[in-house]
Amino acid sequence: MEQWLAHIAPFLSDNAIFTPSTLAQYWQGLVRTVQLVFISLVIGLCLAVPMALGRASGRAWLNAPIWLFTYVFRGTPLLIQLYVAYYGFAFIDGIQDTRLAFFINDPVYPALLAFTLNTAAYTAEIFVGAIRATSRGELEAARAYGMSPITAYRRIVLPSAFRRALPAYGNEVIFMLHASAIASAVTITDLTGAAYYVYARFYSPFPAFIFVAVVYMLLSFALQGGFKLLEARMLRHLKPG
Repeated sequence: MEQWLAHIAPFLSDNAIFTPSTLAQYWQGLVRTVQLVFISLVIGLCLAVPMALGRASGRAWLNAPIWLFTYVFRGTPLLIQLYVAYYGFAFIDGIQDTRLAFFINDPVYPALLAFTLNTAAYTAEIFVGAIRATSRGELEAARAYGMSPITAYRRIVLPSAFRRALPAYGNEVIFMLHASAIASAVTITDLTGAAYYVYARFYSPFPAFIFVAVVYMLLSFALQGGFKLLEARMLRHLKPG
């Protein structure tokens, strides 16, 4: 450990990353990153639950379009999806004269669209797998109590599926945090964009990017810890004794 610190000490000795202006830039980048990830995850989760129900329904007319959506967004790179959202809409004739002009004037909105649809596709597949893993005994017990299919889904299937999907969904949240680093590719000043700013201003890449890497790592550890606590609370009934 001491040898490793001795190797990176020269890179971190530059005070450029600790000036008030750069720290303010990093803080703004952190806030923007958290906003992008949080909003896209919330909206994506709201979209994923009904899509997962549609995929699990077995009705071809409902299943096929949702399958195609998830196949496309899980089968293509998120960076390409971001570029399509950012550059593609600008080529729609007359969009500048509509109420959607804000969408192409601010890169945050295309980034939110790309991130939301991408995480919705992955989360839907996570949840549909958890729904299909619901034991037949739970459904039979719900019928025995006289529950309607909607009530059974609301009180039995979805809570049970959410508990099973929680570990995989926690990984998806951390993946989205890391993937949000590509937002700087469309001129958004997130954490990575702040590192590029410091690099361009002080010609000092190592302190800037190492500092940002540490911030991402701390955020990831915090998320992992939060999901571990949530898993322990929601799955405590499965522990022996």
